[in-house]
Amino acid sequence: MKYISSLAILFMLCFSNPVVAQHTEDIEVGDLLRIEASENYQYSHVQFPRPNFIIKRGGVANYKKLDGTLVEITEVNQVENGNTIIKIKRKDGKKFFGSFSVLKANYDQALASQEISQVKKSPK
Repeated sequence: MKYISSLAILFMLCFSNPVVAQHTEDIEVGDLLRIEASENYQYSHVQFPRPNFIIKRGGVANYKKLDGTLVEITEVNQVENGNTIIKIKRKDGKKFFGSFSVLKANYDQALASQEISQVKKSPK
C-alpha cells in the first residue's frame, strides 16, 4: 500500500509541473545566424570539429575565418533535456574548414554565450 501511494504521488508531481516555454518557436529552418568571435577561438556550444579531424579530412583548421560568417539553419531538434539543437550550413555554400558541410550547435546556450547571433528570420 505504501508503494502504491508513493507511486501515485510521484506520478502526480511529474505531470502537475507546468512545461517551461522554449525558444524553439522563435527559430525556424532557413533563419540566418552569424558566427561571432569567441575567446581564444574556444567555442563551447557550436560543435566545431577538433583540429586533428579537420586536418585528417584535408581541411585547414583556421578558426579566425569563421568570425562574421553567415550560416543558415537547416534543422531544428528539441532534445529530452529541453535544449534546442540546430544544424547549420554556410550561407555562401562553402564548407566549414573546406571539409565539413553541416555542423551542430546548442542554440540557446550558443546565443546566451554570444557565440552566434541572429541576423534575420526566414520569410514565411
